[in-house]
Amino acid sequence: MLFNSFQFAIFFPVLIGLYYLIPHRYRWLLLLISSYFFYSFAKVEYIFILMGSTLVNYTLGRLMAGTPKEKRKPYMWAGVFLNIGTLFLFKYFNFFSKSATSLLGTLNIHQDVPMFELLLPVGISFYTFQSLAYILDVYNDKVPAERKLHMFALFTAFFPPLLSGPINRARDLMPQFKQPHAFDYRNVTQGLRLILWGLVKKMVIADNLAVYVNRVYNHVGDYQGIALIIATLFYTVQIYCDFSGYTDMARGSARVLGYDLMENFRHPCFSRSLHEFWQRWHISLSTWFRDYVYIPLGGNRVTKWRWRYNIFITFMVSGLWHGANWTFVIWGALHGLILILENVTRHFQRRLADRLFPNKASKLNQGIQVAITMCMVSFAWIFFRANSISDAFTIIRKMFLIDIGDFGLKQSGINIVSIPQFVFLLAMIVLLFSVEMWERRGWVQEQVGNLPLTVRWTIYTVACWSVLISGIFGVKQEFIYFQF
Repeated sequence: MLFNSFQFAIFFPVLIGLYYLIPHRYRWLLLLISSYFFYSFAKVEYIFILMGSTLVNYTLGRLMAGTPKEKRKPYMWAGVFLNIGTLFLFKYFNFFSKSATSLLGTLNIHQDVPMFELLLPVGISFYTFQSLAYILDVYNDKVPAERKLHMFALFTAFFPPLLSGPINRARDLMPQFKQPHAFDYRNVTQGLRLILWGLVKKMVIADNLAVYVNRVYNHVGDYQGIALIIATLFYTVQIYCDFSGYTDMARGSARVLGYDLMENFRHPCFSRSLHEFWQRWHISLSTWFRDYVYIPLGGNRVTKWRWRYNIFITFMVSGLWHGANWTFVIWGALHGLILILENVTRHFQRRLADRLFPNKASKLNQGIQVAITMCMVSFAWIFFRANSISDAFTIIRKMFLIDIGDFGLKQSGINIVSIPQFVFLLAMIVLLFSVEMWERRGWVQEQVGNLPLTVRWTIYTVACWSVLISGIFGVKQEFIYFQF
């Protein structure tokens, strides 16, 4: 079930009503049944994979709970193997099989590696990583093993973050399921505002930007110059609005029910370095890789070359997590290389900044840093969005072939979008960053909630109408991160 669907518009109000009408001791059952029902809209069969994952990880957690730490390692490795193995089977087996077949072909060895026709279960990357973090945290005594199977099942299947995160830690979310949550007007209104803003970001901004981006990126041979540059910049805004919009709706849905999910985005488009970008973008995933990959490799407590190696490997694995395609691996490698370059040239950058901008806090200095960072991020997104590696290199080769009079609205006499559509897209981007700048000065939730009633409801009405009028209906507009 999609947050931006009519089914959810019926499902969620009914759930809220039932949730606050029944006693606390029965709410776990309502939430668990509702979560499985929510997930069944993707494909009913996927529920059994989710249940299997839940049962295995619960059992391993309980086995570790009754075992001294020095004897837990077999259970921990079993959890790692089974979680990663399940993810590998559904998501990566065919990718590696195709890659092996291609490699053998280049060596004149004609051998077909077996393939499986398996559909990728929606959300498997997210709930697998959430369960794997639980196993590792239980092993390291960071969280106690959950004794009640139904509570662990709810932790794994809780519907708001199930399909695309954020990836929550057991120590943060599990205790909340055991606490009674009375109806709280402030929580409900804050949650509904988050849902509404998420809908605006997804349906009004991201889905409309996708029209331009898809037309260009799906026919890269037909475009060059400004059209490719605009499509790449638009994709940067599209994926941010699409993914952060989902997170807003997930956090908003949970907030209405009285639960707090971790923050996943913190205005990443205002980052002044790639290091800062990854502290602000997909925070639940970046902290996951920090805690369970980067730090176990040694983090920065090693020699410089090994530190850079750890950074590179972490981002390579992060890229592969995003998708079974070499384009994602290259995307991750690019981020790793740029972060290493930032580290190597840090002192040079400081000296240059001191000479050019004696006042380090100047708006011009900060603006240039943000612009450079977002150019690097946008360039890397080319590989993330391109349909193939060859398409990505075609875009890079052709995006600087700029003709005089090329404004990115048409190529070869064919309109990409109309002028009114293009102006609308630009206006929505301006709106987005205006709100983001407002948020940076204070929490918009509180500010909007304190506005006079007529002003507040005018904003709500305009936002609702913008979704109804500008939203793209009639086609299935899934969230980008569903594919991961």
